[in-house]
Amino acid sequence: MAVVIEEADNPKGLAFVMHGNASNKDLVQIKTFARVFLDNGYTVVRFDTTNSSGESDGQLEDATLTNYYEDLEDVISWASRQSFYKEPFILCGHSLGGMAVALFAEKYPEKIKALAPISVVISGELSEQTQEFKEIGLAWKEKGIREWPSVSMPGMMKRLKWNHVVDKRKYDILPEANKLTMPVLMIVGELDDVTPLEHQKLLYEKLPGEKELHVIKGSGHSFIKQGHLDEIKEIMGRWAVKIINL
Repeated sequence: MAVVIEEADNPKGLAFVMHGNASNKDLVQIKTFARVFLDNGYTVVRFDTTNSSGESDGQLEDATLTNYYEDLEDVISWASRQSFYKEPFILCGHSLGGMAVALFAEKYPEKIKALAPISVVISGELSEQTQEFKEIGLAWKEKGIREWPSVSMPGMMKRLKWNHVVDKRKYDILPEANKLTMPVLMIVGELDDVTPLEHQKLLYEKLPGEKELHVIKGSGHSFIKQGHLDEIKEIMGRWAVKIINL
C-alpha cells in the first residue's frame, strides 16, 4: 500500500485520514481534511487502499468495504510500530472510508480520541434505499459491473463489480453506535444523493457523546468546489482545536 506521513513539528497528536470508494489519498477533499489536522499540530497519515484509484495494488473494480476496513487495520498496525505513533488518535474518513473508520472506532474505542466520518455510508441496506442506487441498481446487478465517469477525477471511467454491493450488506454502523463515545464530527452535502442527510441523522441521533453535524449548502457528495472546501476547513479547524484541548 502507498502511505504518506506528514509529520507536525512538536506534534500534539496523530490523525489518520481515509479516502472513499473508487477514490485515493491525493484527491483535493482528502488533502483538505489532512491539511486541517496538520495545520493544527497533528501528524497525519494518508494512504491508498488496495483496489482504489490510487497507487496501491489491486483493481478498482474489486473494491469492497471488507478490503477497505482490513487495509485501515493494516495501516494502523504498521503505524503502531513507528516513532510518530501516539494513542489515542483521530480517525477521519470520507464516504466508504467514513464507514471503515467508524467500524474501527466501534471495535477499538479506547484507541480513538475523536472521530470524523464525513458523508459516511451508514449501512449497506440504507445505501440500497437511496434514489441514486434505485436508478442504477438493477442494471448494475444484471450486468455484474457498473461503469461511470468520475466527478472528482475528470476523464476517468470507474468500474465496480456487483460484489461490492453484496459485501457491503454485511455492515451497519447503527447497532453499535453507542460505543462511539468519543467526540464525533459529521459533515454532509445538502445535495448528497449517495449518503443523504436523512441517513446521517440516523447515526447522529444514536451517538452518545459530544457530537456535531454540519450541512454544506449546495454541495453534493464529493466536496469539489473551493467554496465548499473552505467551509469544511473552517468547521474542521474549529473542531480540531477543541479536540487538542480535551
